[in-house]
Amino acid sequence: MEKLIAFLLFQLITLLPLTAQTAKQVLDKTAAVVAAKSGVQANFSIKGSNSVSLNTSGKIAVKGRKFHATTPQATIWFDGKTMWTYMKQNDEVNVSNPTEAQLAAINPYNFIYMYKNGYSSSLEKADNSYYVHLQATDKKKNIQEMHIMVKQKSYIPWKITYRTAKGVVSIDISNFKATSLSDGTFRFNSKDFPKAEIIDLR
Repeated sequence: MEKLIAFLLFQLITLLPLTAQTAKQVLDKTAAVVAAKSGVQANFSIKGSNSVSLNTSGKIAVKGRKFHATTPQATIWFDGKTMWTYMKQNDEVNVSNPTEAQLAAINPYNFIYMYKNGYSSSLEKADNSYYVHLQATDKKKNIQEMHIMVKQKSYIPWKITYRTAKGVVSIDISNFKATSLSDGTFRFNSKDFPKAEIIDLR
């Protein structure tokens, strides 16, 4: 009997590495869902603490590294390199090449390009979700810590929290769905805003 129990325990131990997922494996699957070739869209709300003055909600469309976000205050296009931010209040468009932290503040899905380099990761499971914790291994990283909540069955992220030197940002995501988006969705078209002042900050 003791030999049988020992054999079963050995089999269980040897199988664990094959069945237990790591944080990286969960994020790999999440990235595959978010970075669907045709595109995805969702609703989001963002709140910041301390000196991070963020408190808004809106809709976002994502295709690979590209995204298009709309909020009551602004409309943002990012084609993977250049970002156009149209501010409704003063009718102007700021053109920039955003940093990692700026992208994360606007695009809740930017983490799918961050976690592979410069971060250690850990994983917990609770309430039908995976809880992934990312910790920067480089103190120069703009985002030092990030928590990502992912639904276990679908690998759809539903909440993201990250910490910078200025404070903590919390992002809630809902109504996530796959869709078909053209590349033109992610580029600013000046013809649609003929009176807007364009300010190049690059």
